[in-house]
Amino acid sequence: MEEPMMLDKTRVPVIVGVGQVTDTTSPPESARSPLQMMLDAARLAAADSGAGEALWGALDSITVIRLFADTVPRFASPFGKLVNPPWSVARRLGAQHATDLVYPPQGGDSPQVLLARACERIARGESQAALIVGGEALRTELAAKRAGLALQWGEDAPTLPDGLGGVKDMYTAEEEAHGMRSAIAMYALIGQALRGAAGQTVDAYREASARLFAGFAAVAKANPLATRRAGYSAEAISTLTQDNPYVGFPFTKLMTASAFIDQSAAFIVVSEARADELGVPQDRRVYLHGSAAAHDEWFVSERPRLDESPAMRLCAQHALAQAGRSLADVSHLDIYSCFPSAVQIACKELGLSPEDPRGLTVTGGLPYFGGPGNNYVTHAIAEMVQRVRGQPGSYGLVMANGGLVTKEAVGIYSTMRPEKSFVRESASLIQDQIDRMPKQELDHEPRGEAVIETYAVLHGKSGPERCVLFGKLVSTGARFLANTPGDAQTLATMQSSEGLGLRGQVSREGDINVFVPAS
Repeated sequence: MEEPMMLDKTRVPVIVGVGQVTDTTSPPESARSPLQMMLDAARLAAADSGAGEALWGALDSITVIRLFADTVPRFASPFGKLVNPPWSVARRLGAQHATDLVYPPQGGDSPQVLLARACERIARGESQAALIVGGEALRTELAAKRAGLALQWGEDAPTLPDGLGGVKDMYTAEEEAHGMRSAIAMYALIGQALRGAAGQTVDAYREASARLFAGFAAVAKANPLATRRAGYSAEAISTLTQDNPYVGFPFTKLMTASAFIDQSAAFIVVSEARADELGVPQDRRVYLHGSAAAHDEWFVSERPRLDESPAMRLCAQHALAQAGRSLADVSHLDIYSCFPSAVQIACKELGLSPEDPRGLTVTGGLPYFGGPGNNYVTHAIAEMVQRVRGQPGSYGLVMANGGLVTKEAVGIYSTMRPEKSFVRESASLIQDQIDRMPKQELDHEPRGEAVIETYAVLHGKSGPERCVLFGKLVSTGARFLANTPGDAQTLATMQSSEGLGLRGQVSREGDINVFVPAS
């Protein structure tokens, strides 16, 4: 039991401060830019640590979670670009010693991954203090566009940040050609696959998804930082109304991440030695006891099963093992919740009940707390830090998800001081297992009799617009991507009748495959 006291304090990473900002009311002409939101969250984190602005001189590393404007083309901002976001943050905070300036690739997993990186650098003696921050002001941006305002949110910089390898596309050209280049398309396809594996009807699945998310909405109702605090019932979440239409059948609007919000969060991780120097109280200190990250087969259409995530399962196992804990030892959970299918597949892989009495979120989740682009998990970590502080000695698990149930990362948190040095497990320990798994065979120009494997109907403002599907050829078993005919009757039928296992004929028409259901 004496080993913890023998650890070199200069190499023991500890989270000392967290800060969160939510703005649901400021008019666009006076609301904050993403940069201003991030600065405010960082200052709250410094104050939370008890060290205040003395932290700025100690920082040697600043990471800014990638903005949605630099991630998704349709979210590109008309109000200018931050050329080097961490440099802009460092400049305004007076963090003149911060030379590790990181702007990582996209993904909701990135806050957890970058925290593990910061801890690893401290454990190796490469760093003593790091700030990780992110934020979005998409609510303000949308309001400003509608008001015809010309805001100035961009800033040039003398250097570019470290992009850690840069952005990698999440979609194949064939997925894009068939209208699947969206999270709603892919998560709906995954949801339908989960439904099929569970033997549920469409109505039963939608109602189960609504019950699941009603629990999230209840947590958001009690969270003053949440953006939707109505405490929606399962009935309200599942019932189709003008304000709650399908966005991608079988999911309604209230089952999807709420992106047009103004939110920012930050956390600060330092060495124990630096925490001592700065006078950080013991009751502020939270440790990352275990972490793991990996990705499933990168492209959704190449995964042999859409209702499974080996990366979720293996990352959770490895993070818990590193922490020396089991899932039963965990008191607090936050499961990434951009769509019901993200939570459902996590429950399946972790062996969690959707009605787990611990609850599956500490914030209220992306549909109700808010879905600030790639930065939600920074909020989840900040809230988890507060939870374990409030129950000293307890453990919390954060499961982060990036892409399309693609990139997974898990962190285990506690106020308990670790008994061993922090080691960031090599990603290859998990990734090699996943990479050895077989890919799904695809037929790019399918013809003949086929059955639907999974499907979704994508909606626009005026209703259903396109049915996207994965199918299997009866003759070979090969998977193909396709659309149904786009007429109103076919689209309506795909929503009113069971489509899983539906037979029909598939053929190539121009650049896409078309599946015509048997009459």
